[in-house]
Amino acid sequence: MDFAEARAHLIAGLRQEIRDERVLDAMASVPRELFVPADAQAYAYDDRPLPIGLGQTISQPFIIAVMTAALELKGEEKVLEIGTGSGYQAAILSRLCRRLITLERLKPLADTARETLAGLGYTNVEVRLAGDAVGLPEEAPFDAILVTAGAPSVPRALIDQLSIGGRLVIPVGSRYEQDLLKITRTETKEIVQSMGGCRFVPLIGPGGWEE
Repeated sequence: MDFAEARAHLIAGLRQEIRDERVLDAMASVPRELFVPADAQAYAYDDRPLPIGLGQTISQPFIIAVMTAALELKGEEKVLEIGTGSGYQAAILSRLCRRLITLERLKPLADTARETLAGLGYTNVEVRLAGDAVGLPEEAPFDAILVTAGAPSVPRALIDQLSIGGRLVIPVGSRYEQDLLKITRTETKEIVQSMGGCRFVPLIGPGGWEE
């Protein structure tokens, strides 16, 4: 299979709805086929989620593009991702920010993502196991936070970890269907925008659902 051709075809399709060329360029530079299991590589550039094991998925490219664009990254930000998965979203974010810390609660996924990202030369990404706190308060503030699993509500602790002007993108709703929200922190309030319906695996643990 010609992965480069398939990737170009996917990006051309995304360009019909995604206007942020930096996001599209970042996605065009990341080999999605290396972030999915071998038996799923033939479908790596289908615009749909794919299983990556342990009940987890790699998100649909269109949703990844929407979420990434909503962060409004310019290149100098410190970013937190919650839910590393295979590391594909982290690879894209790393092309758009100064420093990325990504948290994963499942050690096998964290180990694989760390190896894949390092092997591809993404040096500004740090993969960590998620701890008992929501997010990573000891590293706050962050200019942007991206959550790649559905939460029952917006954790106040994540808003508190944003810098003033920082953006949080998070799916909020039930275990099975969510509303994708963008929250911008200002000095006096939070501005909440809905970006439409979505479906993510549930966020398990602090700030999320019980396992």
